[in-house]
Amino acid sequence: MKKILYINPVGTNVFDKPMKDFLEKYKDDETVIEVTSFSRGPQHLEYYSYDAIIMPDLLKTIKKAEKEGYDAAIIGCFYDPGLHEAREVSEKIIVTAPAESSFHIASTLGDKFAVIVGRKKWIPLMERNVRNYGFKDKLVSFKSVELGVYDFHKDVEETKKRIVRASQEAIEEGAEVIILGCTVLFGFFEELQKILGVPVVDPIIAALKYAEFLIDLKRKAGWFFSKKYSYEPPPTEEILKWNLSELQ
Repeated sequence: MKKILYINPVGTNVFDKPMKDFLEKYKDDETVIEVTSFSRGPQHLEYYSYDAIIMPDLLKTIKKAEKEGYDAAIIGCFYDPGLHEAREVSEKIIVTAPAESSFHIASTLGDKFAVIVGRKKWIPLMERNVRNYGFKDKLVSFKSVELGVYDFHKDVEETKKRIVRASQEAIEEGAEVIILGCTVLFGFFEELQKILGVPVVDPIIAALKYAEFLIDLKRKAGWFFSKKYSYEPPPTEEILKWNLSELQ
């Protein structure tokens, strides 16, 4: 069995059930997946300052999941907030996030990819992540459809129309794979693939399948996040002395 916790790092549970129902269709048979969110905080993460606000609750939730025996935790936002920090403090739990997972998968499915986002505001941080993850040479472009998180499912046909138009532009520019650059765009990919004729990566499926893959690698090959340099954890004595409950 693989036990995975999908975390919506926002102060609302409105996405929890529909995302769980969606992910149930794509998980491995042996995977048990739970979806959770926070009882406080911003209800979307369209602004970088909101990312900072949710960080303590995010780390605390991941450490709690580790103690409860989860094999992996997924940070459910395409900004990948706290991914590096969570891996730094993880002792045995796999941590994945949508953007990194999507970039890895897309770069295998084709030589070049494009990312479709809701708003231009989102692009600078996501573009930095592309560079930091080492995929700069694989990126063709970011395309914005100028819709916020809560707009995507209000008028599904209009959302699809905008995504198709933006994706076709990206394909003309050389993109061989399209990535949907927001977790709330879950459920659109299958119809878009038929229209566009190229792979369309759904980021929450990507994060789930990448988590399952890394769990297998850990179990069968013993591969886990290196604790040299980048993911070196903070000293236990400091965590205890300073009462850093988020990391305990």
